[in-house]
Amino acid sequence: MKKLLIAFVMLQTVAFYAQEFEAAKDSVVKINFNDVAHNKGRMFIYWGWNRSNYSKSDITFKGADYNFTLNNVKAEDKPKPFGIYFFKLDEITIPQTNFRVGYFFHDHYNVALGVDHMKYVMRNDQTVRINGKINTGSEDYDGVYNNDPIYLDEDFLTFEHTDGLNYITVEVNRFDTVDNWIGFSVKNIDINLTEGIGVGVLYPKTNTQILGNERYDEFHVAGFGMSAHLGLDVTFFKYFFIQYNFKAGYINMQDIRTTANKVDSAAQHFTFFENMWVFGGKFSLTKNKKYTC
Repeated sequence: MKKLLIAFVMLQTVAFYAQEFEAAKDSVVKINFNDVAHNKGRMFIYWGWNRSNYSKSDITFKGADYNFTLNNVKAEDKPKPFGIYFFKLDEITIPQTNFRVGYFFHDHYNVALGVDHMKYVMRNDQTVRINGKINTGSEDYDGVYNNDPIYLDEDFLTFEHTDGLNYITVEVNRFDTVDNWIGFSVKNIDINLTEGIGVGVLYPKTNTQILGNERYDEFHVAGFGMSAHLGLDVTFFKYFFIQYNFKAGYINMQDIRTTANKVDSAAQHFTFFENMWVFGGKFSLTKNKKYTC
């Protein structure tokens, strides 16, 4: 009887809201996504900065005398304090940065090429599970491991993509002006919604020291990634803009160089969330073309 009563109340509630929706839908302001600046044929370029978060990751290390996997390893980004490097031209790439150059092939769509210069640092002083074997002649670490706990101190391992995780992407993005939707009408300022998807390669410069081996510190194509993002853009005088983007993605790197020995490598995959703040400009490739909203 109680279930029947609950079902009856739910049906009455649905019926009530259905009637309210029918009565109100004609008065709802419709979003006109066709009301967009004439972007076709324009290019844009931007630069900015990011903060990133990473999921836990299983990392496999292979070498001539070791082959083991660390499970559920935690990592974080490594930002610089705002203002220390951002406005020094000789150090502008030191923080976590974003760069894009793109072309509008349609009023609503563009294609862009760029790089997300993120940083990835494995946390030391954490305890994780290890599986595999080590046979380097080390009294502290040699052995066969079967889901055993191990403490990640710097004598055992440091693992950082601190000179750049470097996610190089091609993106396709949609772009819509939403001034009418939100009731915003300020001359020479446009508010736009943008979203898109991207694919690319990972080109990190990995700083790794493992079991006392000499580290390898060169750029290397390590894998691939894919991502999607949503952003809010504020454009001034049709040519200058600031933009916030939230990006979520997946990274898979199966060929990470770790030491000077070519047979040594690492592999991992993880998801990431990225917040970025950028500024840039738009310009036309054709002359005497007016852009109006």
